[in-house]
Amino acid sequence: MRDQSVGNIISNWQDYYPSLFGKHPLQLEHTIHRSELFSDEALIDLLENAPRENYHVTTMDKRVQNPTYKREGQFGDLSGKEILAAVRKGHIWINLRDPQEIRSKYGELLADIYREFENRVPGLKTYKQKMTILISSPNLKVKYHMDVPGQTLWQMRGRKKVFLYAASAPFMSQQALEKLTINEVHETDIEFKDWYDDHALTFELEPGQMLHWPLNCPHRVENHDSLNVSLTTEHWTNELRNQYAVNFGNAMLRKLGMKNLSQNPSGLGLYAKAAITAATKISGMQKKLSKPYLIDFQVDPDAPDCVRDIPAVEFNK
Repeated sequence: MRDQSVGNIISNWQDYYPSLFGKHPLQLEHTIHRSELFSDEALIDLLENAPRENYHVTTMDKRVQNPTYKREGQFGDLSGKEILAAVRKGHIWINLRDPQEIRSKYGELLADIYREFENRVPGLKTYKQKMTILISSPNLKVKYHMDVPGQTLWQMRGRKKVFLYAASAPFMSQQALEKLTINEVHETDIEFKDWYDDHALTFELEPGQMLHWPLNCPHRVENHDSLNVSLTTEHWTNELRNQYAVNFGNAMLRKLGMKNLSQNPSGLGLYAKAAITAATKISGMQKKLSKPYLIDFQVDPDAPDCVRDIPAVEFNK
């Protein structure tokens, strides 16, 4: 179990929050940032033991508000201490997925988080919960993107500004969501226009604060002038899985030339699209559709922005 000295995870829960959960953005206060699981020592341990398929390390364009490119890299043979030092002085964003596979205490924390949400939100039943630790450089800006499962962002160290956009046109096209659902595009491939910011909700996150938003809301992030450590948790419910099956099935049907497809996540149409989803995954076709990542830099504490170019190679997670 989680260290009981941390106390309840959400420290300012209100009785009316269940009516907002999953439907409107919620910025709440939490206590996880007190945990030693996010200390330098714990992060170094994770960085040194993370399997290659469990991390992404990226660098972004520094010149514009919303970066125009995102490059994928690798750690090479650096120690965890060297990697963390490079993040502190460089221009790097690390996504470290499934830390519970390295140290079981992260799995215990993940279970505690969703146990508390389910106890606080009547009728909420989640499954396939996942966790990602984000370690990122001062002043780094994260490209406009969206995620497929339900998402929550927890701030542990440093400060950042989050821009949140509606999960509907023009900020997100249905076909872009469908392509993302089948992994034909990456989450950062969706289109962004500068005027989107005129209609964004903005949130300042400090250690001990978290942000939960409705399904598939596009967002982008700007770090302030300090190392940032954050945690994302993702989950599924039956309702979210039904919407996923509809988006997945529609993406495959569009490949057959079909148009004017229903978005209704219920009825006979849902069952048919769920069958298409299952058949595509079982056949291995989804893996063939998945867009590979192109690795073209290595983290290097002595290089500008701690990024050293290398010959590009493809990587499928």
